Amino acid sequence: MKKPIAFFVHHQGRGHANRTMAVAAEFAKDRPVSVLTAGPQLFDGFSRDIEIVPLPNMIGAGVPTPRLYAEPTPQVMHCVPLGLTAMRRTMRRILDHLDEREVGLFVVDVSAEIALLSRIASVPAVQIRMHGDRTDIGHVGAYEACVGMLAPFDARMEQDDYSAALQAKTFYSGGLCTSVDRVPDRTEARARLGLDPDREIVVAVTGGGGSGTPYAPLTVAARAAPEALWLTLGPTHREGHETDFSNLRELGWVPSVTDYLAAADIVVASAGDNTVHEVARVGGRLIVMPEWRYFGEQTRKAEALVRLGAAVQAPVWPGDLQGWRDLLARARALDTAPLRSLYAPDAAARAAGWLEDLTDELWHGAVEPAARTVVATG
Repeated sequence: MKKPIAFFVHHQGRGHANRTMAVAAEFAKDRPVSVLTAGPQLFDGFSRDIEIVPLPNMIGAGVPTPRLYAEPTPQVMHCVPLGLTAMRRTMRRILDHLDEREVGLFVVDVSAEIALLSRIASVPAVQIRMHGDRTDIGHVGAYEACVGMLAPFDARMEQDDYSAALQAKTFYSGGLCTSVDRVPDRTEARARLGLDPDREIVVAVTGGGGSGTPYAPLTVAARAAPEALWLTLGPTHREGHETDFSNLRELGWVPSVTDYLAAADIVVASAGDNTVHEVARVGGRLIVMPEWRYFGEQTRKAEALVRLGAAVQAPVWPGDLQGWRDLLARARALDTAPLRSLYAPDAAARAAGWLEDLTDELWHGAVEPAARTVVATG
C-alpha cells in the first residue's frame, strides 16, 4: 500500500483549506490522505475520500495563571503558551495519528512548531512556503527540519533575501489558484452580471483571512473617479464617518468572484496568495494593497509583484483625490501579461505530483520491521 500523506491545515480564513483540497484532489486515488485541523467544517462537501481529524481550537485559549503567562516565548518558537490543556491534546492527537497511520509525509500548512514536532517524531515533513520576513530562528529551524518546502507560487516571486540553500529545498508549483470555474471574457461577464458594457469598472476584493477592505479610502476613490463604477466584494471595514456615493456599491460575498474579476477594468485587492492568483487567472490589472499579516507576508508579496511589473501599489491607501487619480493612471498603463504569466493552470497537479514522488522516494526500499520476539528468562 502507498504511504499515507497527512496535512496539518491552519483554520484561519479559507485559503489553507482550499489549497489543501486543490492539491489532495490531484493525488492518486489509492493514496491514503488525512487532514488534521481545528476547522473540519472547512472541508464539508469535499468529494475526495479523506480522513478528517478534528483538533482543539486553541485561538483565544486563556493561560491559567499569571506566572505561566509571564514566561517568555523561546526564540525557536512563535506561539507556545504554557499550561494549556488544549495544546497538549493537539500535540498528542497529531502524534497519535502520525504513528497509528504510519504517515509517510506530513504537509504542514502552516506552523513552524508543528514542522519541528514532526521532525522530533521522526516523520518527514514538508512546510508550505509563504512570503515574509522569515529569517528568524523559528522559521529557519522549521525549514531545515523539513525534507522540502512547497511554494504555491512562481519562482520569479521568490524574495531576493531568501537563502540559496533553502531555495534549493523548495519546489515551486507555479501560481496556484483554487478557483476552477470557467473564466468568461469581459463582454460575457458584464452581460451575465447586468453591468454596463462600456463603463469603467473597478472591483475591490478582499479575502476571508482579515477584517475586510477599508471602506473610507474607497469613498475617496469613488469621488476621484466619478465616471467609474466601484464594486466591493467581501467584507468592508467601516470607521463610522464614511459618506456613501452612488457609484460605489458594497456587494459582500458573491457567488462567483471570477465573473466580477473578469468584468473589471481594474482590481484593487490584498496580497493573499489565492486572491493574487485569481486576478492573474483572468488577466486583470491589479492595484495591490497588502493587509497586515505576521512577518510582513503580504507586504513582501506585494513588493515581488511590483518588481515584476505585475501590479502597482501605493505606500498607503490614498486619502486624497489626486493620489487616487495617479494610482488609477498607473494601473491603466499596466501590461497584463506579467501578472497573467504568474498563474499556472496545472499548479495543483504539479504540487501533488511532487509530494507523491517525494513520499515514494523517501520510503523506497523500506522493509517493514520484523515483529520482536520476547524471550522469557529466569
